Amino acid sequence: MKKQTAERRGRQAERIAGWWLRLKGWQIVGRRMRTPAGEVDLVARRGNMLAFVEVKARATSAGLDLAIDERRLSRVAAAAEILFHQLAKPGDDMRIDVMLLAPGRPPRHLANVWHGG
Repeated sequence: MKKQTAERRGRQAERIAGWWLRLKGWQIVGRRMRTPAGEVDLVARRGNMLAFVEVKARATSAGLDLAIDERRLSRVAAAAEILFHQLAKPGDDMRIDVMLLAPGRPPRHLANVWHGG
């Protein structure tokens, strides 16, 4: 049951993050995109920028500080490299973003968090 609850919370967080990004002018071009290297929760486009977004939800805002680590970001980056070649248009650029969500707080959008490792 706990896994189902986590899955439901994750999907809800992804919906909220997608909504938040759309309000900021992004178009969602992919959700839960799987590759051999890993999965990307959301792929968003604004102009010539493709953002590969990792979404994390926690029960408290304090838990968000530990929600993302370099290992997880490296998997997202590896998946993003694969997906970029499938989704990019000429002249596009890419970045890795993180959206952090906790009840009673607005989503926290961390842009361009990965610079290689």
